[in-house]
Amino acid sequence: MMETALPNFHFHDLHPEPEDFHSDVIAGLRQTPRQLSPKFFYDERGSQLFDAITRLPEYYPTRTEIDLLQRHGEDMADMLGNDGLLFELGSGSDTKIRVLLDALQPQTYAPIDISREPLRLSAGAIAGDHPELEVHAICTDYSKPLALPGVVAAKRRSAFFPGSSIGNFDPGQACDLLRRIANIIGPEGRLLIGVDLKKAPSRLHAAYNDSEGVTAQFNLNLLTRINRELDADFDLAAFRHEAFYNAQLGRIEMHLVATAPQRVRIDGCCFEFQAGESIHTENSYKFSVEEFQTLAAQAGMASLRVWQDDDALFSVHCLQPV
Repeated sequence: MMETALPNFHFHDLHPEPEDFHSDVIAGLRQTPRQLSPKFFYDERGSQLFDAITRLPEYYPTRTEIDLLQRHGEDMADMLGNDGLLFELGSGSDTKIRVLLDALQPQTYAPIDISREPLRLSAGAIAGDHPELEVHAICTDYSKPLALPGVVAAKRRSAFFPGSSIGNFDPGQACDLLRRIANIIGPEGRLLIGVDLKKAPSRLHAAYNDSEGVTAQFNLNLLTRINRELDADFDLAAFRHEAFYNAQLGRIEMHLVATAPQRVRIDGCCFEFQAGESIHTENSYKFSVEEFQTLAAQAGMASLRVWQDDDALFSVHCLQPV
């Protein structure tokens, strides 16, 4: 465990296994159809671009979820209870958690993230702004089974999982993740989770194909990262961003589509691309309220309360293990 000078800030490094970027990229490009994991979007440039995406007029999820937290924060705090420990899974931008902390005022806040330095910086800033709050930042991969540090394991627990990040997992994976969260918070715990709702395909299309092309830059930056870190030779000018709503599967799919034949070399491996061939980079599942409640029930969690905006764009659910 490493600590800063702040007496209320504690950093627990559980030493998550480093991602094998090289092996994962080679394996993904060898698949049919080809795919790359969205977890690799977030190098420094990718994180900057995603922050820009959240501020775009077409991209409704972030501002709608923040508005729900601001409007209903006290109700959400009443559901969670303010006498224990609040986990946050995947602590990226701290805007949402600061709104919730102001309403909830828990005894202890424990953000969980795999990225050490961003986690240390964001959690340390919250500890500095909230000297009355015990902050235990936990560096680990929440998508895998984990053992909690003893200093936080015994407290009454709740969790916050914002951003509809659950939608990036296929249904079976999402169910497994909800089960792991249930194990973390225990039978008396509560989970507050953001869930993007199904809506007109035109609205979804606009959100993932913004007029400024920022999402396209975000998607293509993955190839820039592969070129830089793996000494590859992707021609970015020969790929285009494509995002569309797959109504049958209820998800937005993001792809990088080759616009011309191309041969790409990565560390002695050669990959031939034909015009029109794609690399599948991300899914973002959308739910009706009832569909998400059914998924939660399959994971052993009951729906206690749902908040959604007037336009039914986004929802926040409070769940409890059963």
